[in-house]
Amino acid sequence: MRKLSWGLIGCGDIARKRVAPALRDLDQCDFVAVSRERGELAEAFAKEFGARRWYSTWPELLLDKELAAIYIATPVDLHAEQTIAAAEAGKHVLCEKPMAMNVRECDRMIAAARANGVILGVAYYRHFYPLVQRVKEILESGEIGTPVMAQINAFEWFDPPPDNSRYWLLRKDISGGGPMFDFGCHRIELLRNILGAIKKVRAIATNVLFDREVEDTAAALFQFERGACGILSVTHAGHEAQDTLDIFCSRGSLHIPVLNEGLMRVVTDKAERSETHSPDANLHAPLIRDYVAAVMNGRAPAVTGDIGRAVAEIEEQIYASE
Repeated sequence: MRKLSWGLIGCGDIARKRVAPALRDLDQCDFVAVSRERGELAEAFAKEFGARRWYSTWPELLLDKELAAIYIATPVDLHAEQTIAAAEAGKHVLCEKPMAMNVRECDRMIAAARANGVILGVAYYRHFYPLVQRVKEILESGEIGTPVMAQINAFEWFDPPPDNSRYWLLRKDISGGGPMFDFGCHRIELLRNILGAIKKVRAIATNVLFDREVEDTAAALFQFERGACGILSVTHAGHEAQDTLDIFCSRGSLHIPVLNEGLMRVVTDKAERSETHSPDANLHAPLIRDYVAAVMNGRAPAVTGDIGRAVAEIEEQIYASE
């Protein structure tokens, strides 16, 4: 079996929980090398997840001739620099979300990939949820009529101390923004995937509870090119965690209480039913599996750099509406 040889830049929370296990466990992947600023931690991470080599700097990793693809799992401010350098080294790149700090950086990343003939993907893993595909099937079937309104709540209490490994998410120069930028981007990609391109954006991003560089709460109102409206609400300051998606249509509705779990209630003009479409145990595995197939077959991945750029453009409009 042909395998894609991988290097991983960044060994933080998401790499430990999902990326490294997927690169280790998927049959199509050969997990070769990792890089982390502290060499001894890079070595420990590599040995824990079965990578054969480790580097204390990412430019050293890019010199490794065995590597065909790079997974970038670093803070957002590094994505553009590392993606461009990897592309120029002839490596395919799968980059964590958000794709970059702004649209201008996204454009540079896309241009570098095209100029060097490599494939660029962005890690919007919810794109691959069976539940999301099922939602699209129901809407396209016409069973519940025309989509009118979509509503998403994404609430996560987040107030880390300065010594927390995720504290960088509160630094705007590194993270790019607060919850709307960090996990709101996932929901923007999801809404675009389900309902199509967004043509109008209105929003507010503010600090309700915390005094910090990035917003703790935000809400955005969208109108899609096909006519439907959408509301996306995010916060770091709400006590109750939420991960909801509700879509209201002209002859019924869809109600998902926890997007990551896969349970959905379908209401039609004749009946009501429940469906379950659970995601993969490793949420990143289908994303990486699709990306490997894209490289092996010379096709675009399901989530391209252009999709990452489109999300970044919506994010810029949201923050410009403050």
